Amino acid sequence: MDQICDDIAAETEALSAVVQDLTEDQWRAPTVAEGWDTHETILHLAAADWACHLTLTNSEAFATTRAQLSEGAISLNKLVGAEVLAMPGHELWQWFLDFRAEMINAFRKTDPKARITWLGPDIGARSLATSRLLETWTHSLDLADSFGLQYPRTNRLRHIAHIGVVTREFSYVNRGLTPPSHPVRVELTSPSGEQWDWGPEDAANKVSASAYEFCKVITRRTRLTDSTVQTQGASAAEWMEIAQPWIEPPRISDQA
Repeated sequence: MDQICDDIAAETEALSAVVQDLTEDQWRAPTVAEGWDTHETILHLAAADWACHLTLTNSEAFATTRAQLSEGAISLNKLVGAEVLAMPGHELWQWFLDFRAEMINAFRKTDPKARITWLGPDIGARSLATSRLLETWTHSLDLADSFGLQYPRTNRLRHIAHIGVVTREFSYVNRGLTPPSHPVRVELTSPSGEQWDWGPEDAANKVSASAYEFCKVITRRTRLTDSTVQTQGASAAEWMEIAQPWIEPPRISDQA
């Protein structure tokens, strides 16, 4: 569990390099994610961290919060309270850093194999931690692109690629489709030049790419047709068109 926690902390440092010196006008300027500014983006990450910390430390209280979210009585971002919602960007960022440290500490104290109640189905603690890294990377990339910055490409992408691979079936279920039964081979080149592989070598369907391009496609930050991801077989191509490792309606690259 320490490794994924260390990697969340490192990803947070990379995000800090993007936002720490922004002016308030920049905090409120639109980003490449339609309908989101930087303030909303960090608020979203902060609220999810808040919910994550709650379920790790007080599952009964989280069950009540989850019911309120399901009933539409409150939105995720409003969980942090009116005072945090009203903070200017630099204060929100410090609040986010402080609370993220608490969340990471809670993860370090949790059995990585423990089943955790979450916003969707119950999830393993290690997978939940990985999902926080995935979301951090995804939104960090949005913000870096918005300000014309090059976001660092690191071997932390392996966590994101892995969750993308293991949620292949979920990508179909999320759209009300029946997942195919045959396997897909995934062959990725890491930022450091290592080869990362999943699935049987003799699979008829294959995905080949850099880890960076694969992660951009599965997090729906770029269309398959605009990427350098290569597919072999109809099932591999179909999966890459619909891949999405989280519960919500398809977004961003679905629009023409």
